[in-house]
Amino acid sequence: MYRAEVEIVDVNDHAPRFPRQQLDLEIGEAAPPGQRFPLEKAQDADVGSNSIGSYRLSSNEHFALDVKKRSDGSLVPELLLEKPLDREKQSDYRLVLTAVDGGNPPRSGTAELRVSVLDVNDNAPAFQQSSYRISVLESAPAGMVLIQLNASDPDLGPSGNVTFSFSGHTPDRVRNLFSLHPTTGKLTLQGPLDFESENYYEFDVRARDGGSPAMEQHCSLRVDLLDVNDNAPHITVTSELGTLPESAEPGTVVALISVQDPDSGSNGDVSLRIPDHLPFALKSAFRNQFSLVTAGPLDREAKSSYDIMVTASDAGNPPLSTHRTIFLNISDVNDNPPSFFQRSHEVFVPENNRPGDLLCSLAASDPDSGLNALISYSLLEPRNRDVSASSFISLNPQTGAVHATRSFDYEQTQTLQFEVQARDRGNPPLSSTVTVRLFVLDLNDNAPAVLRPRARPGSLCPQALPPSVGAGHLVTKVTAVDLDSGYNAWVSYQLLEAPDPSLFAVSRYAGEQAPPNTDWRFSQAQRPGTSGSQNGDETGTWPNNQFDTEMLQAMILASASEAADGSSTLGGGAGTMGLSARYGPQFTLQHVPDYRQNVYIPGSNATLTNAAGKRDGKAPAGGNGNKKKSGKKEKK
Repeated sequence: MYRAEVEIVDVNDHAPRFPRQQLDLEIGEAAPPGQRFPLEKAQDADVGSNSIGSYRLSSNEHFALDVKKRSDGSLVPELLLEKPLDREKQSDYRLVLTAVDGGNPPRSGTAELRVSVLDVNDNAPAFQQSSYRISVLESAPAGMVLIQLNASDPDLGPSGNVTFSFSGHTPDRVRNLFSLHPTTGKLTLQGPLDFESENYYEFDVRARDGGSPAMEQHCSLRVDLLDVNDNAPHITVTSELGTLPESAEPGTVVALISVQDPDSGSNGDVSLRIPDHLPFALKSAFRNQFSLVTAGPLDREAKSSYDIMVTASDAGNPPLSTHRTIFLNISDVNDNPPSFFQRSHEVFVPENNRPGDLLCSLAASDPDSGLNALISYSLLEPRNRDVSASSFISLNPQTGAVHATRSFDYEQTQTLQFEVQARDRGNPPLSSTVTVRLFVLDLNDNAPAVLRPRARPGSLCPQALPPSVGAGHLVTKVTAVDLDSGYNAWVSYQLLEAPDPSLFAVSRYAGEQAPPNTDWRFSQAQRPGTSGSQNGDETGTWPNNQFDTEMLQAMILASASEAADGSSTLGGGAGTMGLSARYGPQFTLQHVPDYRQNVYIPGSNATLTNAAGKRDGKAPAGGNGNKKKSGKKEKK
């Protein structure tokens, strides 16, 4: 900020002018040489050297012109009597008074001075002083007597009676402000004073006797005004911004402020202040010139506008103050990314849902405003994912609502993970992401399928037995799988329509089929099998013997070959529901149930273990076949 002062240079475009074109003056013929008579001074609107610089009087033998210079620099012409007058010889004189300014070229103005010679009055009134100077507070009340003037006249009778009056050229503003008592000479204040408008008044007072002709004397009187603190400071605000971005650096100019106080001295010394708790400060550039600047960071989200009260106080006693409020709005910048309520979401969806169902709502919030707070949503998918989330779900880009585009099948998809990005429309835009883990909940929508013994649908599966078999003999192994999970895949067995329930029995559950774990949130390697089986121990996966593994592999291969001619034991035709299609690729060895579900001849509890031992190539350990293997695996 720079301060410039422009000075208007005066040119001499005004000529001096007298208030009246004819000036009348009465002088007694007994007036002694050397007596002075004040004349009305001319006025010139120009200033400096272009104002009135001199007076001159037309030549004559009785009068000369004397010019006095007052304290304010103005010139007052006075008529000087140089030679005694004789009314009988000449009772009237006509002179020309000329006022000349100091311009180049000079300008002038004239007035006719008519001097009338009066008959003898020997003594003129005399003031005690030729000039008086008094001081008065500008707050002085009307009616206050400022001074009492005295003038003496030694003449007797009317010639010694003195009256007081303002001189003929006293301006009207003085006559309206002061009154002069004609007999007592008391000068009384009759109007309000204002130091700031005019700090002094200077005028002439005339004392005149009642003689014939009357004689008079003049004195000058100056009234100085003393300042009181009657003006509060005035505040002017320029270059007010009104709106400031929240990214404005400290020191940014908000407004320029100037203060004025027309009082003088300490009454006119002004200080400026603002509240302490605001992020703004005042800096002084020149005298009574200030700039309001930012003094700290701004945050529109914390406070979007400020009412800054500026207080100006002077140093008077008591001091006077003025308040001015500057209103400032903080505009938004995109400094806040959209934020989700949590960094990750878990969504649980039962399988066989309807397409179009609302899965979750991922609305984010942004404390910015306008386009900086306008959020759009998009789906982000990792490149290394085998399953595309966009094939299962749709995302509303305006609301962040996630809908299913098709029905989920737990047996095909158990989990789905994707990210949603919320992005605002600022410049530059800001964004954030949320991770969504979608878990498909299993429903019991798959019936168990028998893998062994194999038979075409609707046909019997004959089993041959030697005629000499005894109780506990293993007749066949029935193996079924269920594609569901947890308890929905836990298979139990029972005989239906047996001709004689005492001849055959079936074990209801498997010796190694553990109850399903209800906590289904496992990784694919840890998820329970389709028949409810789990890993048998930490060192290997079930099946836990070579025979069962080879049997499962053989049955999978056989089922796959049968699928080609529609003869798969699981049905479906053309391989669409065959084992290789129905159970793959997710159908791995860990999903295969234990084969030791036995249909046997009741009557012995040792046959099951003996049969298993023979199948594994191991001899039974004893007559009852119940000897347990040592170690953690067999205990389980």
